[in-house]
Amino acid sequence: MFEFTDTALAEQFQIGNSPDLNKLLRLPCLFISEGIREEVCRVGTITSARIANGEIRFEYLIDPDLPPLQNSFLFEHRIRLDMDRHKYNWDWSRNHWAVKDIDLYRFLLQNVNPRRQKPTVFVIPEHETIQAQLLAVMIPFDAGFDPVYAAINQASTNCGLVARRADEIWEAPGIIQDVVSLIDRARVVVCDLSNRNPNVLYEAGIAHTLGREVIIIAQTEHDVPFDLRYLRHIRYLNNSEGLAALTVAIQDRVQTIIGH
Repeated sequence: MFEFTDTALAEQFQIGNSPDLNKLLRLPCLFISEGIREEVCRVGTITSARIANGEIRFEYLIDPDLPPLQNSFLFEHRIRLDMDRHKYNWDWSRNHWAVKDIDLYRFLLQNVNPRRQKPTVFVIPEHETIQAQLLAVMIPFDAGFDPVYAAINQASTNCGLVARRADEIWEAPGIIQDVVSLIDRARVVVCDLSNRNPNVLYEAGIAHTLGREVIIIAQTEHDVPFDLRYLRHIRYLNNSEGLAALTVAIQDRVQTIIGH
């Protein structure tokens, strides 16, 4: 208790040698798992607490209006959050309850994306939860494009990412929901506009609207609509040599995006 807390601040929340639980219950809390990467952190409040046998036992509620956060995001802002007190990052690896002289809600308001208007055709979460290793592939559902998907998948693997396409998952009753959810979670989206497939064009529009990093590929320049032709895209030949070159081109682009 009070580890990594300023001594003067800790004294404000103590009665003798015991925590002043009534005061502590008034504070908003970050409930953080150990780690500094993709561990999930939630914002909430402690609703009740008591000391029993040298332990503090408490109940809490998660704030439904605030998004889940990742420890990597908090770690990036660790100085502002006063969570950089040990060179070995023990703030992030020890089971403790710390108090910080920080306006938590002001910090979240300044650094966390606000709610967004809900669409009616499909559902997207109010807050983003991007999976850093996910690469979504929007490609025609046609066996003739299986070698293309294999080339994209190889590029993704070479970059340490995992490629997925919508027909590989079944999480919702409607396919469009699975497609949108996949795009919304993805770090990078690859869209193959070959043959001007209307489904892929629609998915590319969704990816752009959601602010994803989109890599456009096509077998001919004519496949890319005029409104998108000003964007850089990768042209490829659907043969063994062309697909090998496609793997290299996508790999180079992905590495630029993710900073490797």
